[in-house]
Amino acid sequence: MSLSPSSASPPASLPSPGAAAASAFASSASQNGRHGSSSRHFSVLPGFGLSLGFTVVYLSLIVLLSLSAVFLKTLTLTWDGFWATVTAPRVLASYRLSFGASLIAAVINAVFGLLVAWVLVRYRFPGKRLIDALVDLPFALPTAVAGIALTALFAGNGWIGQWLELLGIKVAFTPLGVVVALTFIGLPFVVRTVQPVLEDVEHELEEAAASLGATRLQTFARVVLPAILPAWLTGFALAFARATGEYGSVIFIAGNMPMVSEITPLLIYSKLEQFDYAGATAIAVVMLLLSFLMLLVVNLLQGWMRRRRDGARVIVASTVPVSSFSSEH
Repeated sequence: MSLSPSSASPPASLPSPGAAAASAFASSASQNGRHGSSSRHFSVLPGFGLSLGFTVVYLSLIVLLSLSAVFLKTLTLTWDGFWATVTAPRVLASYRLSFGASLIAAVINAVFGLLVAWVLVRYRFPGKRLIDALVDLPFALPTAVAGIALTALFAGNGWIGQWLELLGIKVAFTPLGVVVALTFIGLPFVVRTVQPVLEDVEHELEEAAASLGATRLQTFARVVLPAILPAWLTGFALAFARATGEYGSVIFIAGNMPMVSEITPLLIYSKLEQFDYAGATAIAVVMLLLSFLMLLVVNLLQGWMRRRRDGARVIVASTVPVSSFSSEH
């Protein structure tokens, strides 16, 4: 007995693999956005309480205990004595030079460090490995050696300094020399922070932006920069923090000229040589608080940008049209 065509039900159409994948991706992204913060993640190393305890003890012994000694030593001063010490004209001049030169050096390193990282990641050329190794040289080089090398270059009778002085530019024993030294020791922080993140940026995204009519500047500003900006700010903050505490390389090229080229770490050392321990710790406390405030602002800005970027990814993933991934048969 044969069945009529009207009585036989047509076979259900199966979704294409592309549609199923897109649907699963959008559903997973949406669920992660709603429930990602409350879900528990698998940990390779168990024992949260034990590891947290070791972390707290280690940081307390290495960081908090050392810093608390500085604050406790400052308590030997009265408030009037503390304020008179940290607001002395010589101290204020050292603060301006240290933080101003550190900020300028960090900005220079942020710009040229990004350029160096871009060249090392995006291009192939002879000598690339050598340049990549030279970036780490300020990490391994003793600061005194760096100071001597910079002095040999930029002093009045140095290889470069003698020609610069003919143009009326003096580097050694000036604030410019401080900026040069701080720029030298801070470059690797930006390069090594941005380089791995830049390697993860896919070329396909840039090619897609170019195919849609975006200019090179628009592609960099809207595709590359949002991806590397948190790492870029981290490198800037690390370079700034490293520069504020630099001592060895600066004393050779900048000297110890009060109100001219005297940085705060050198002033603290001078106070210790005069057995003024309370005054040295008072100056150190102010420098510590200002540096911590700067790093805190940068870290908060990084966290805000990461949350904004992750939220944008979840929104884009959850609104991807399923039909765009399906293939026509």
